[in-house]
Amino acid sequence: MKKSWVVLLAGFALFALMAGTAMANAPFHIGVVTLTVSQAEDTYRGAERLTKEYGDVAKGGYIKHITLPDSFMSEMETSISQIAGLADDPKMKVIVVDDAVPGTTEGFRRVKEKRPDILCLAGEPQEDPNVICPVADLAIGVDNIYRGYLIISTAKKMGADTFVHISFPRHMSYELLSRRRNIMEQACKDLGMKFVFETAPDPTSDVGVAGAQQYILEKVPAWVQKYGKKAAFFCTNDAQTEPLLRQVAKYGAFFVEPDLPSPLMGYPGAFGIDLSKEKGNWPAILKKVEQVVVKAGGKARMGTWAYSYGYATTATLGEYGKRVVEKKAKLGNMKDLMDAYAKFTPGAKWNGSNYVDLGTGVKKKNFFLVYQDTYVFGRGYMGATSVKVPEKYLKIK
Repeated sequence: MKKSWVVLLAGFALFALMAGTAMANAPFHIGVVTLTVSQAEDTYRGAERLTKEYGDVAKGGYIKHITLPDSFMSEMETSISQIAGLADDPKMKVIVVDDAVPGTTEGFRRVKEKRPDILCLAGEPQEDPNVICPVADLAIGVDNIYRGYLIISTAKKMGADTFVHISFPRHMSYELLSRRRNIMEQACKDLGMKFVFETAPDPTSDVGVAGAQQYILEKVPAWVQKYGKKAAFFCTNDAQTEPLLRQVAKYGAFFVEPDLPSPLMGYPGAFGIDLSKEKGNWPAILKKVEQVVVKAGGKARMGTWAYSYGYATTATLGEYGKRVVEKKAKLGNMKDLMDAYAKFTPGAKWNGSNYVDLGTGVKKKNFFLVYQDTYVFGRGYMGATSVKVPEKYLKIK
């Protein structure tokens, strides 16, 4: 009996040793840099998904996940040093930063000085494309230019006849947000819809977030009465999305998708949805949110993206970088990038194109703008990724 236990324990030890050796044989490392859960939970969960898939470097796996300071703007040198420090690992071959906050460009520059062989990949850069493109091997941003047309065409397909765009001067001073608004207005004209611009308080003003949210709560009933139940509403501020969703469902209007689409954007707070058990399980999250929204009256009238853009992009960049190193994908190949997105977003479709500088007309071969198909609760995917956006909209300033 004693002998059999010794043999059994020896067998377990051998299995553990073999498993550890297999993990230790990870031929290279992938550094993944995100903000903390409190700042950007979705991108953090994307890094967790990669670690689950390929193992932590500390345990012999591929992934080294680090987080940047919450006050990344005032602690930019710390962020830069953390990114650059990953290049000290001789097995490091890929570094992903998502969100690519200010300082990422300098971090990548220092990485390239030490190790030009390391692939530097940026998700949702917060620095100008002309700044980050010279040092990043690839950058990915959400395609607000195409979405300017696609959100309107989807609203029309849902049955809307009016589109109400809610924002404030600070956001409209941002080039991409301003361009998207102008594209939306032109798309409404071309597709036979009415475009309305409504101004709401800036949450960073004296009224604060609470005051800005209260304004939306109070104004939506009057707006629905004024523009009708066939009006689709859209706002550029995350904090105002929650009260907007609540009132749109209550008063029977349309809502295509949030400014930053995700089942977690606005919906849980608007409808009191507890998703603690579904954390990280996007199909389960979507199903639960859908059930609650449909019950609240939003069936076929409210939508989002089925998978968080932040989560999907972080995981995708890590996967894509791994495939490039392994020569299973080509750097700068859109199809290969879409294949990597598909791995982490089963059932959802993506599309994208190269960023084109509006001033010079120069296409950035290493900067992709991407978007996911819109999912409408109680109706399903709307086929937005198959819609051809007319060329003229890409030139609207």
